[in-house]
Amino acid sequence: MDILKLIGREKQLFTQDIENKQEELKRIVASSTFLVIGGAGSIGQAVTKEIFKRNPLKLHVVDISENNMVELVRDIRSSFGYIKGDFQTFALDIGSVEYDAFIEEDGQYDYVLNLSALKHVRSEKDPFTLMRMINVNVFNTEKTIQQSIENGSKKYFCVSTDKAANPVNMMGASKRIMELFLMRRSKQITISTARFANVAFSDGSLLHGFNQRIQKRQPIVAPKDIKRYFVIPQESGELCLMSCIFGENRDVYFPKLSKNLHLITFADIAIKYLKDIGYEPYLCDSEEEARQLATTLPQQGQWPCLFTTSDTTGEKDFEEFYTDNEVLDMERFANLGIIKNELKTDDDKLTHFTDTIHQLKVNKRWTKQDIVQLFHEMIPSFGHKETGKYLDSKM
Repeated sequence: MDILKLIGREKQLFTQDIENKQEELKRIVASSTFLVIGGAGSIGQAVTKEIFKRNPLKLHVVDISENNMVELVRDIRSSFGYIKGDFQTFALDIGSVEYDAFIEEDGQYDYVLNLSALKHVRSEKDPFTLMRMINVNVFNTEKTIQQSIENGSKKYFCVSTDKAANPVNMMGASKRIMELFLMRRSKQITISTARFANVAFSDGSLLHGFNQRIQKRQPIVAPKDIKRYFVIPQESGELCLMSCIFGENRDVYFPKLSKNLHLITFADIAIKYLKDIGYEPYLCDSEEEARQLATTLPQQGQWPCLFTTSDTTGEKDFEEFYTDNEVLDMERFANLGIIKNELKTDDDKLTHFTDTIHQLKVNKRWTKQDIVQLFHEMIPSFGHKETGKYLDSKM
């Protein structure tokens, strides 16, 4: 399956920039040690492979998913084989005492890359999952930065999201708040990050769900009115590595918009996907019709599809990598843009956020509105959209 073709592209985005920096990348990676946190997710695996194939001195990978970690190792062994450096994986929860003990025992890494995140808009549907999103996206980041500072790491990289630019959902807002915490820590350690588009066919994504629906003989469902930018997994790994290695303090890397990176609807990708595997899409009018036809249509070379308009909470009407008030460097790379952030921090606001969340946890009682209100206090321009409908209520 040609993922580039499915998202309407012919060329990879960062080939020129990677080629221009290839020798420098090899030299730096081969003489450095790395810790990749959240390394078994789709982006984490892509970053890990980009590091591994350049022969690092040490590459340790941590992820809570034992199964994904096994697949990462199988993938690396099957693709690249072995390196002389110290390559190990650890199935650990970043928020656990076991992870803290792991860091205490060694913890010596030149570069720490944090790819751990709760990334789904659907995670904001209830106050409990929403609190876990805050723990993972904000406080685990704060914790691992502090550990990196204490252990003398030279660089901390953390992935953000395009949805942190003028956020309208809680996931994007949590990442924007994370960026505010990163800004404060940038006084103690060099930090860079990246914002990028949807990673095509990443774990848990709608496009990844297409594979699952085909395997389970179920209808393909997709919104027809939402356009998104997509990168392939390899591009996500390349973007993160470039930011990690070459990003200056407080830099945010993002893909430049060009003819190679254009908006496409999920419905259009679904049509391309089905045709690529030999099926013609059959448009249905309801979920019930789509479910019923899933048992008969595939034998006729057709696949039932339901393309709908979006009305769920948290969907952004358009995507953007930066805001009007951010300073950009569009000259350093051919296809990578950079947001150049000056040091701006509001310690009182960050303390207020930390104290409020702590008190809610102590009380063991909070509502979604409590957290929405706090997010508005942190991000006055937060354009949260609450429709009362969530993705879990759809097929």
